[in-house]
Amino acid sequence: MQILLASAKIMNDVLKTAPDVELSAPRFAHEAEAFARDMAQYSTETIAEMLGCSQQIAGQNKLRFMRFFEETTKMPAILAYHGQAYKHLKAETFTENELRFAQGHLWITSFLYGLLRPFDGILPYRMEGSVVLPSGAGENMFGFWKSRLTDVLINAVKADDGVLVHLATEEFQHLFDWQRVRKEVRIVQPLFYVRKGRSSSARLLPEGRKNDLKMQAVWAKTCRGAMTRFIIEHRITKPDDLRAFSYEEFKFEPFLGDADYPHFIRQ
Repeated sequence: MQILLASAKIMNDVLKTAPDVELSAPRFAHEAEAFARDMAQYSTETIAEMLGCSQQIAGQNKLRFMRFFEETTKMPAILAYHGQAYKHLKAETFTENELRFAQGHLWITSFLYGLLRPFDGILPYRMEGSVVLPSGAGENMFGFWKSRLTDVLINAVKADDGVLVHLATEEFQHLFDWQRVRKEVRIVQPLFYVRKGRSSSARLLPEGRKNDLKMQAVWAKTCRGAMTRFIIEHRITKPDDLRAFSYEEFKFEPFLGDADYPHFIRQ
């Protein structure tokens, strides 16, 4: 069972502590460096426009891209990101064995690096899927990566047991030919909802219950990170075992969803 988790916009620039693991080289390190070189040549104002961010964030990332070509210490990808999902993944507390399980089962999507394994050594950056760069052959990041990542993901999942647990945000599906992925492997996509206007003791028919559900982005990201941790901690390899997941009052709801779309509800 392979896991797909999205990268985050918020990244660490340095790590307080680092695990004693040997960093691996990102599969698409050459492409990432080419994109970083492109970005480093733009002005702060242009970067702000390209990334849809403030001048301050643009300036910070211009410096980051310039540092790609200095002697800079790289970070394992699983510890480099610090967005909502990663705060609840809490990878810094993993044991060595848990990290090694993650290395064989977790993929992290990235607009700059394409696909990453947890030990891949990377540098902080910011990138958006809509950005078009000279090294991208006239395509934006979505278009550039689609032909390069689809087979990598499919082959990795097939080499395991043919099951992909999709815990990335839907935006990152566009990095792949998702119809092909869905056709060639089994995708299990857990969904996380908050229930509105019902007490936890209410027992309604399934069709009556679903109208009260709302997906909230912060909670969804929180649970994606926490479920990734749950899989890694418990060395889960069967999709049905995901039903045991519970976190911050989210629990599996057997009356909703199906085997490929298990629902987890917060009452």
